[in-house]
Amino acid sequence: MDLNYSAEEEAFRQEVRTFLKEKFPQDIGDKTRAGKRYSNVDNGRWQAALYANGGDVPSWPVEHGGTNWTPVQADIFDEECFAVGAPRMVPFGTRLVGPVITNFGSDAQKKKYLPAIRNGDHFWCQGFSEPGAGSDLASLKTRAVLDGDEWVVNGQKTWTSSAQYANWIFCLVRTNTEVKNQEGISFLLIDMATPGVTVRPIVLISGEAPVNEVFLEDVRVPKENLVGEVDMGWTYAKFLLGNERTGIAGVGAGKADLVELKRIARVERKNGKPMIEDPLFQARLSRLEIDLKALELTNMRMLSEVGDGNPGAFASMLKIRGSELQQRFSELQMEATGAYALPWQQGPLEADWNGKAVGPDHAAPRAPLYYDRRKTTIYGGSTEVQKNIITKSLLGL
Repeated sequence: MDLNYSAEEEAFRQEVRTFLKEKFPQDIGDKTRAGKRYSNVDNGRWQAALYANGGDVPSWPVEHGGTNWTPVQADIFDEECFAVGAPRMVPFGTRLVGPVITNFGSDAQKKKYLPAIRNGDHFWCQGFSEPGAGSDLASLKTRAVLDGDEWVVNGQKTWTSSAQYANWIFCLVRTNTEVKNQEGISFLLIDMATPGVTVRPIVLISGEAPVNEVFLEDVRVPKENLVGEVDMGWTYAKFLLGNERTGIAGVGAGKADLVELKRIARVERKNGKPMIEDPLFQARLSRLEIDLKALELTNMRMLSEVGDGNPGAFASMLKIRGSELQQRFSELQMEATGAYALPWQQGPLEADWNGKAVGPDHAAPRAPLYYDRRKTTIYGGSTEVQKNIITKSLLGL
């Protein structure tokens, strides 16, 4: 197995760098490096640039705006985007439900939903987790009963990111209670403006509310909004979660984290010398860099062996290691920054802030990032669940 990039792939990398140099707004990259938040205008500018070359939907078929890139090329594109500080696109439409529709949806669904995902008319959120069904997703209780030409949906979803902005939600619903849990689930597309849909924010310790509860009370959904076949939703969900978990691994994001960590360590001082010259810090930094390289090689191995197929247990391996590395990077960035990393400073993260932050410029994003990354080993399937998937794969269960 050759884990080196081919000449064609390296040539593609140069093409991507040229594209980013010409099309990526540098002021957005400056915000990324400063840890500042993006505005809707910023995201729109970047999405417009991606739309022009299909970089927003590289895994989609060409006839629906995709690029026909290989999985390795798509990975290279993501890595180079992170290197220049490009925002990570909200994945629910382009990276999650979009591929489900292209692979399992009807022609009518492809015609209706795919263009609207790309042009921004449809902003999606994910209705999977429930109060009693998070890591054990197959035990979900949200019920859908067919009534003539409509499904009547009742239940509750929770930890739903961006539901306050979304106008569509893709949901797993229980359509059969007479079979085992995994066999009685279906995949529905629901308009958030439908009567009976209620969104309530979940306020976090930070005071922000990026996640929500979504209540579904006698929500009537057209029969044609069912993706694929009745009771086959678990199959589509596994396909979707495989894409989500490999994305969470974030090799490109890890490389950007490494650059930021080294930048901080060159500025911060210990015993009169730059932190990066401290032997104990160097040892921890080297361990992180080695582990990141191992993650990159594992990712390349997956791309080489699996290609366009289902990554299976590979996705779980990448998710575990990638999420752990994200946490370790944020921890070491905190430690390198020192006491100035401790205050929770919201103001300096806003794009229009013109006040004075506490400590150096790189200090303000440290605490929010550290706390935000506590969730990476939970969402997308907790580490414990991923280990079960890997074990079952190894044992052939």
